[in-house]
Amino acid sequence: MKSLFLAWQAPNRAWFPVGRLDADVVQHHYQFGYTKGAVQAEHAVGFKPLPAFPDFQRTYESSELFPLFHNRVLGPGRKDFADYLASLDLPPTSTDPIAILAVSGGERQTDSLEVFPRIESRPDGAFRCRFFLHGWRHMPNASQNRAMSLQPGEELGVSLELTNRAVPVAILLTTSDYTFLGWTPRYLVADLLKAISEKPSVTARVVRVNSTEVPANRRVLVELTGKLPPGVQPMSAEEFQPLVLPQSTH
Repeated sequence: MKSLFLAWQAPNRAWFPVGRLDADVVQHHYQFGYTKGAVQAEHAVGFKPLPAFPDFQRTYESSELFPLFHNRVLGPGRKDFADYLASLDLPPTSTDPIAILAVSGGERQTDSLEVFPRIESRPDGAFRCRFFLHGWRHMPNASQNRAMSLQPGEELGVSLELTNRAVPVAILLTTSDYTFLGWTPRYLVADLLKAISEKPSVTARVVRVNSTEVPANRRVLVELTGKLPPGVQPMSAEEFQPLVLPQSTH
């Protein structure tokens, strides 16, 4: 069983994790339910249930991937599908839509939704995740040019930013010579703060840099590794918790 979270961006640009998809691709079983983040978004900015999932208190089940998620994955029949997988650093034979969405984010210009994977840690607290560099298009030209010149395997600095205008705290990524590049996704910040508070145990490296033919939101792929303090699970904050417990698939 693999899990993805669905995030919604409010008109004031705030992001909320509002739903969770649990998928067993082999057994063709999919479940979707809202998280407590949906209620937080409802109270804060008037979030309403999505037309595809109109009931906050229901767990939706299907033998096929729900269209809201399926439509965010490029079809294998497309002639540019191999290039699409390469831009995500996935094997050329990969057809798992959940694995694809976990890296691509499934962003579309027609709505304010984004998908990201549920991160799980090992027994020792170590975790690993991949994401595309956020916000690099809002950086000065010198930073954008530096981002496009990054090399696979290049180590990046991970810094705490307390002066971000959009959010109280952000995690900034820099080059080894301290050129500001962009940010980690906001959904990682709370867990990264826990990892940093214990000891500096977070590292980041460049996986690949895609050409300008690839959409800007999929330009610089980064892998981040870290270790959480004992007893701390990633994505355990209330906003990630389900409103209704998922049903057993057995």
